[in-house]
Amino acid sequence: MEELNPQKIFWHSRRGMLELDLLLVPFSQNVFTSLSLEMQLLYRDLLAEEDQDLWDWLVLGRMPPDLRFEKIIKRILAENSIEIGE
Repeated sequence: MEELNPQKIFWHSRRGMLELDLLLVPFSQNVFTSLSLEMQLLYRDLLAEEDQDLWDWLVLGRMPPDLRFEKIIKRILAENSIEIGE
């Protein structure tokens, strides 16, 4: 996933897990193009991670081992008004 094409980013945001889709799909559609290049690259890299890891970080609130993802995770969660998990 080398490109930052918004359409490709959208398709990579579709994960097949409802909770992840509820967070990532609207983010890719409504926010991605307004992000700085740094944040777009972080989001692209985040999408390359495994679904279970994304679940842990976005839904369960666990810290990613790669702390550079912390910034984009906080932004994704801030953009969503959905309450998922506890």
